[in-house]
Amino acid sequence: MSILSQLNSPVLYLICGGIVLAVALMCVVFALRAYRIGRAIGMDVTKMRRTVVASATFAVLPSVGILLGVIALSGSLGTPWPWLRLSVIGALHYETQVAEAAAEAVGIHGLSASQMTAKAFSTIALLMSVCIMWGMVFSIFSCKRYTSRLSAGKSGSGEKKRSAFSGFGDTAMTAMFIGLVSAYIGSYVGTFVSGGGRFAFAGDWLPLAVAAVGALAMWVFLKIRDRFDAAWIDSFSIAGSMLIAMTAAIFLARLR
Repeated sequence: MSILSQLNSPVLYLICGGIVLAVALMCVVFALRAYRIGRAIGMDVTKMRRTVVASATFAVLPSVGILLGVIALSGSLGTPWPWLRLSVIGALHYETQVAEAAAEAVGIHGLSASQMTAKAFSTIALLMSVCIMWGMVFSIFSCKRYTSRLSAGKSGSGEKKRSAFSGFGDTAMTAMFIGLVSAYIGSYVGTFVSGGGRFAFAGDWLPLAVAAVGALAMWVFLKIRDRFDAAWIDSFSIAGSMLIAMTAAIFLARLR
């Protein structure tokens, strides 16, 4: 039995599907409780229903990006594991980056399915899990203090401290994301420059071209948002940019 057959076995589907189902049921329970509490405190039922419909509608396209992540990872990690990761706690940019980094650490380049082994999958799955669990762990000990600092002081210095604290968090997350993107773009540039042997700039240009298309697509989405004051487009920009970049990769690959 091949490694992909084992990773797509009914047992793994049962385990991962059971966890996903439990989380889905929790979401349904909390949604029903929130709806009942809203009615109990006198909220407009019509507005609540419109909010539910609008939220469900705007959640469809962003979820396409998650589906693309599952499809991209399923070719080398099987379907159940990426499905579980991206359905429960994982994030699209995190899962793909950590999976690729772990794969390279065990000698598998580009998450190649032909090179995947049970030992390599165990290492990748363990790293993906361990790296993301700390948000839950730290929340147990620091979430109460964190939320109190965010909401502390509605006036005076308390408001300034709250703004400075939340501003630092936004800046730190932005800096971390830029660092991750720079690391990957830098590796693509290095491959492009050094891939031609004696002749510089003769390496693989496809990753850089696809990254440029994705960045251009995101820029267009941001311009549309600012031009028409359409804040709702933020929910679609990432998934839309991914779809455009992946489509461009198909056509550009034929020119390589």
